[in-house]
Amino acid sequence: MAQGIAPVAVDAMGGDNAPGAIVQGAIDAARKGQAIILVGPEERVRAELERQRASWSLPIQVRHAPEVVGMEEHPGQAMRRKKANSIRVALELVRDGEASAAVSAGNSGAVMAGAMMVLGCAGDVQRPAILSVLPAGKGRSVMLDAGANVDCRPAHLVQFALMGEVYSRRVLGVARPRVALLSNGEEASKGTAVTRAAAAALGRSELRFQGYCEGRDLLRGELDVVVTDGFTGNVALKTMEGTAQALAEMMRDALRRTLPARLGGALVKTALDEIRRRVDWREIGGAPLLGVKGVVVIAHGASDRRAISNAVALAASGARASCTGEIGEAASLAAGLLESERDAAEAITATRRRRAPEA
Repeated sequence: MAQGIAPVAVDAMGGDNAPGAIVQGAIDAARKGQAIILVGPEERVRAELERQRASWSLPIQVRHAPEVVGMEEHPGQAMRRKKANSIRVALELVRDGEASAAVSAGNSGAVMAGAMMVLGCAGDVQRPAILSVLPAGKGRSVMLDAGANVDCRPAHLVQFALMGEVYSRRVLGVARPRVALLSNGEEASKGTAVTRAAAAALGRSELRFQGYCEGRDLLRGELDVVVTDGFTGNVALKTMEGTAQALAEMMRDALRRTLPARLGGALVKTALDEIRRRVDWREIGGAPLLGVKGVVVIAHGASDRRAISNAVALAASGARASCTGEIGEAASLAAGLLESERDAAEAITATRRRRAPEA
């Protein structure tokens, strides 16, 4: 067992490459000393372990879960109808203290719905949020929400900021995280009524609040926690992933066109490999779901063995930090910061005033 941490429960049936890549990644994590509980149809999971020629001396257990939630299924309905699905059983292991954390590359909506049903929200958290670690130029920045909550109220954004600050400080080791709200400009007059109300509240907090930031600031490494709603966050995240992939392909094509280009490519190969590694989502492994009573990591649906192994490592680091309670306590501060009626009313009034035609 790695550093005294209980096993990490891994949903063996989640993702496009399940169960093969999931089991492979779990084996890689186990070889590094992390105890694993693979959750899924026992016969199928054990057959995959045999196929991978996994040594039975590895710290791997198998927990039977005969049902699987498909990527196309309605999250809430699937969780209620399929009581023995692999996602739910993995979460129950966390609830019951048999696992320190759960990892799944399956239906992300089902993971969130299941976490709320099985684990419940921590403290006064109104809505859990998906936190994404960004490949910043300096250090590691985080952004939340990355897709769990499409529509948010000011109170949700304030709670996201408070929860993200705890994660950055406790898990990533940032002494005094710099927090900002993602907007369409840095000026206080920018944004929506929701972001302006949230900004007013965060300005009253003890956080190291930097005000608004823009999309161009996400990868600079000058911020530690970026807060936004799940719709905007998910679009931004997928845009960054697509841009990184497109740039890598364009660079690869350009370096193959001529002999001088190929020679130059050979000279800078090490540097290019490092850049590719930094922007590769598989190196991070997954996204923690903050705000539930337990450590849950949602891995990318296309995860391969490397991504799963890194997702397990991410989950284990979250379990070691043991900050779920602190996240719940931090979220409770939002009520005192956000004078919702006043802030929202002022923001909406200001919006209407700017949009009103001049006399």
